[in-house]
Amino acid sequence: MSAQLLSTSQGRTMVLTLSNPAQRNALGPEMYAAGVEALNAAETNPEVRSVVITGEGAMFCAGGSLQRLQANRQQDPSVQAESIEGLHNWIETIRAFPKPVLAAVEGAAAGAGFSLALACDFIVAASNAVFVMAYSNIALSPDGGGSWSLARALPRQLVNELLMCGERVSAERLHALGLVNQVSQPDSALADALALADKLNARAPNALASIKELVNDAPQATLASQLAAERDHFVRNLHHANAGIGIAAFLAKESPRYE
Repeated sequence: MSAQLLSTSQGRTMVLTLSNPAQRNALGPEMYAAGVEALNAAETNPEVRSVVITGEGAMFCAGGSLQRLQANRQQDPSVQAESIEGLHNWIETIRAFPKPVLAAVEGAAAGAGFSLALACDFIVAASNAVFVMAYSNIALSPDGGGSWSLARALPRQLVNELLMCGERVSAERLHALGLVNQVSQPDSALADALALADKLNARAPNALASIKELVNDAPQATLASQLAAERDHFVRNLHHANAGIGIAAFLAKESPRYE
């Protein structure tokens, strides 16, 4: 069976499952395109409040297919460039998606699989999960935004260690470094990610979309421009129906039910 991205629903959460068991859920162009299509559909679907990305079975994702990469070495360089553009389009779609995206990681998240997890807003990982940027082990350099995500989250020397040495790093260490939100018992990452998604689903989607946009834009913004953006988002959200629901529920000591 070829690589595919399976889409299912768990309440108000869309679950996207990387499915390529013969190659340890290695990514491919079909997955990239399906990922973009699924998120574009979920963006306009009010019944979807969050998305969880996970892998089939005991593995999150082995990254790119080495067999496909070896075959692409015999093709014009534009073939591989087009493939990476497909991956990068999916990464950018995840980052710009206005609803929370969570990665549920069991087993290994390697190469572009690690980059994919880093693109998500939350990472829930099993205690025995391992993460590795193994590109340098086969004389390659990162893709999928891995260098971008790590360089914005960690000191330069540590990023160089992860990218240049290509050694495995545990979920526990990434949790201590602030890259993993929650460490789960083995085989429980998806269940815990869905529980976290349920908590997010109960919050006002317009407020979460504003927070995601503000957090994404903050590293490139000046203080003045970020303050202006915070002002505009706050005023817009205050005049949204959900603010009325939330304030009234808080004052009445009730649980809000947001639109």
